[in-house]
Amino acid sequence: MVVDGVSLAYEIPVNATSSAKEYLINLVKRRIIYEKFWALHDVDLELHRGEVLGIIGPNGAGKSTLMKVLAGVLPPTTGRVIVRGTVSPMIEVSGGMNGELTGRENIVLVGALLGRSPRLMRERVPAIAEWAGLSDFLDVPVRTYSTGMRARLGFAIATDRKPDVLLIDEVLSVGDESFRGKSLQRIRDLMDGGTTVVMVSHALAMVERLCRTVMWLDRGRVKAVGPAEEIIAAYREAV
Repeated sequence: MVVDGVSLAYEIPVNATSSAKEYLINLVKRRIIYEKFWALHDVDLELHRGEVLGIIGPNGAGKSTLMKVLAGVLPPTTGRVIVRGTVSPMIEVSGGMNGELTGRENIVLVGALLGRSPRLMRERVPAIAEWAGLSDFLDVPVRTYSTGMRARLGFAIATDRKPDVLLIDEVLSVGDESFRGKSLQRIRDLMDGGTTVVMVSHALAMVERLCRTVMWLDRGRVKAVGPAEEIIAAYREAV
């Protein structure tokens, strides 16, 4: 994976409007003035097969925005991202699931979003449900699941087949200790098999335990990149 000079800007309206009606009138008449808010500034990154990178930083630093750029959800304003192979993004707890569909149906749906065939996913339903501990809940709507249950199902789907790149954004923080232990072991197994992992987490001890390299983001800029122990120690001291 190569991230070359990536910046991303959002256009934010600066006109003060007193109502939705006034905003729509200004929009139609093209009276709205926008200014650019740069969420990411000139981010560079290169990861090789089997490497794992932890991304840390305060809220609003641009961590989740960067993950969405890596996943192809947001196109960068400038720069480019080159990813070789398959990508499994787990950047939201729901992970592309439809709350009105059952767990069984969502396994097929999310698998399709990841480029896997419906036939393969139907065959994998029992194994995915067993790993997630949801075999008894497969045929009820996902909207009835707790946050932890949705996280377990999403992670089990994303990691059921070995991806070339796995993106994880804070998902491990919503489950219980048993889920975190199983998930960390599965991540280690994927790494041993050559999967490149990028993870965002505020759980610094977990990042230090799992990652050799850490990137510290602050206000959309890379403040530091280096050995996990060194960067996390500097971050702890700064905050």
